[in-house]
Amino acid sequence: MFYYLLKYVILGPLLRLSFRPRIEGLEHIPAEGAAIVAGNHLSFSDHFLMPAIIKRRITFLAKAEYFTGPGLKGKLTAAFFHSAGQIPVDRSGKDAGQAAIREGLGVLAKGELLGIYPEGTRSHDGRLYKGKVGVAVMAIRAGVPVVPCAMVGTFEIQPPGKVVPRIKRVSIRFGEPLDFSRYAGLEDQKAAIRAVTDEIMYAILGLSGQEYVDEYAAKVKAAGPDQPKKFPRRRG
Repeated sequence: MFYYLLKYVILGPLLRLSFRPRIEGLEHIPAEGAAIVAGNHLSFSDHFLMPAIIKRRITFLAKAEYFTGPGLKGKLTAAFFHSAGQIPVDRSGKDAGQAAIREGLGVLAKGELLGIYPEGTRSHDGRLYKGKVGVAVMAIRAGVPVVPCAMVGTFEIQPPGKVVPRIKRVSIRFGEPLDFSRYAGLEDQKAAIRAVTDEIMYAILGLSGQEYVDEYAAKVKAAGPDQPKKFPRRRG
């Protein structure tokens, strides 16, 4: 109930009024049935802007830290994400990936939309990074389409470290659903899930026009500040 209150009464109208998102390809989101929406991740604002413009409810796998913060702020943040239908996933430890896949498959089994950021974390410099294969495993195992999505302009309005976003127009682009039924039964084959993941990332790249980096974002972040900071390259 609170999800729809946020979406249609409180947060959704405010976001649409403030950022006036240009929306392309919304018709590619299935009207019913399970599907994965896989997008780039440039800003904390992405968590709210994409769900605000999709007509159906969409559930994201959110990092567990959003649910375990200390003090009153932490409790309010956890309550907000729980009420918004987000699922906490512990990203630490060797079983983190399997936990995320298990939770995601549970959402898809109910015929719902699952939102996921294949990069696994926000881009720290506006570039698009190599996708993790969990999205491919879920798409193949559940037999569902993947709708690529690109957020454009959200890095500029709220880059890492900025708490209050700048009020500036952004774009949200959805591509045609990707069908991976030809890979049925191959979700345990490394070559197959890497091929599916790369196809998804290539589709996102085509929508976003970002510079692509064939490295995992977390690895590049951990390398330190020597990496040059770059901003997304705009299309058109």
